[in-house]
Amino acid sequence: VQLQASGGGLVQAGGSLRLSCAAFGNTLSINSMAWYRQAPGKERELVARIINDGGSTTYADSVMGRFTISRDDAKKGLYLQMNSLKPEDTAVYYCSVGTIWTIYWGQGTQLTVSS
Repeated sequence: VQLQASGGGLVQAGGSLRLSCAAFGNTLSINSMAWYRQAPGKERELVARIINDGGSTTYADSVMGRFTISRDDAKKGLYLQMNSLKPEDTAVYYCSVGTIWTIYWGQGTQLTVSS
């Protein structure tokens, strides 16, 4: 599976942005999809995850109520709607998908939130 993320950029605090991730290849093998982020000097952290069976979602406490993860039914697209952005949301965002065999990562997309 190959992943291509897009949608990052520079936004002012309080603004909104939507990240997208396109999946290519054996997408039928995907059983979960997620967004992670890594800020400078910090470890990569889970932002949000969606499980394909039933569509249940998990969010980091820091983004709960502000971010929404979604996917298309064909599991070829993953999205992250980000509202009420804060400077501490500044990071490189990575999309990731999991199969029963391994986890795949896309290239990161930079989000910078100015105060």
